[in-house]
Amino acid sequence: MKVTAERIDNHKITLEMEVPQAEVAKALDKAYRKLANRLNIPGFRKGKAPRKIIEMRVGKQVLLDEAFEILAPKAYNQALEEQNLEPVTRPEIEVVKLSESEPLVFKATFIRKPDVELGEYKGLKVKVDPVAVTDEDVEREIEALRNRHAKMVVAEDAELAKGDFAIIDFEGFIDGQPFKGGDAKGYPLEVGSGSFIPGFEEQLLGAKAGEEREVNVTFPEDYFVSELAGKQAQFKVKIHEIKRKELPEVDDEFAKDVSEFETLEELKAALRNKLEKAAQEKAERDFRTNAVKQAVDNAKVDIPNVMIEERIDNMINDLDINLQARGASLSQYLQYAKIDLPQLRENYREAAAYNVKTDLVMEQIAKEEKLQVSEEEMEAEIEAMAKMYQASVKEVRKIVTEQNRIGALVATILRKKAIQVIVNSAVKE
Repeated sequence: MKVTAERIDNHKITLEMEVPQAEVAKALDKAYRKLANRLNIPGFRKGKAPRKIIEMRVGKQVLLDEAFEILAPKAYNQALEEQNLEPVTRPEIEVVKLSESEPLVFKATFIRKPDVELGEYKGLKVKVDPVAVTDEDVEREIEALRNRHAKMVVAEDAELAKGDFAIIDFEGFIDGQPFKGGDAKGYPLEVGSGSFIPGFEEQLLGAKAGEEREVNVTFPEDYFVSELAGKQAQFKVKIHEIKRKELPEVDDEFAKDVSEFETLEELKAALRNKLEKAAQEKAERDFRTNAVKQAVDNAKVDIPNVMIEERIDNMINDLDINLQARGASLSQYLQYAKIDLPQLRENYREAAAYNVKTDLVMEQIAKEEKLQVSEEEMEAEIEAMAKMYQASVKEVRKIVTEQNRIGALVATILRKKAIQVIVNSAVKE
């Protein structure tokens, strides 16, 4: 087979393939047998009708088209291998010459996977901040524990203050008319939480249980309910009850109540150890992330826009799935965020481009390092997937095989191994 490649631009390639006439003749014979077995022709048993009869019945062009479908995929894949090209789009096919007496000539135009020019990726110097846990960090943990174990008690004859919980009824009006969603009874409001419209909570400060107040506010211009955005509203509010947190004393008894430790000092030591471990794990993650980022930044690659757009598609699809799992939808999210789908795509563009570049760089490093994937590594990855999705290893292996995802699984493992090459050789500064 004769193959010629024409570079249309930096990303687009046209391959012209010429398949010998002898191969065309064989494909036509296969096509004839395929059609003969498919058609019911009076006077002939299925599969036994002569080729001329078949041609008369369906037309010679149908036979030629069938032969093309037999020849083209094999010729295309052979040409890709010969030219060392990997497409990232489906090819646009143009038939130049198709007849029974001549070689088949056709063209395939596609966007190819870009070349990657690696920079430094081994022995990278990565700055690592020292892991330090202060007494103040420990005290914040103690304070968090105090708040989690605080009791809510009714504050008799108290004036409502920041941090208090007020049990309230409220009804909202715009231009003297009540509006949908603007009322509630027995609502627990933490004053100072900022959960209500700006200005609402502040106007309740100093109130006592049983008191009624009128609150005047303006909905923010970017309020998620467009009908209310920028509107002035009046709320009639009744305070039924004021509750305050009663925080426990921080002593040995507190330590016994909130932990398995006998003394406060033991509890503080355990909290410090937990914080130090978390800080160390974060430092290792940051080291890993920054090392990979350096390697990616050092590489040069001209990414086709179609690869970025495809990655954005995947990111939006993942977002949609996560939203649905939480009982929401993409349209609701867009409404809440006050953006449309084109804006969302633009917001994702930078991250998508970086993710694509990272994948390409890791793939190239794997090639440079001649990394391989063993059967044991494949099995370990399948086991990890099974654990993640709470499925059996057998089920995951079946899905991977049936959906022809072995190649993707190998790519995932190679990516992880390429990252490890970077991280293992990086130097902490």
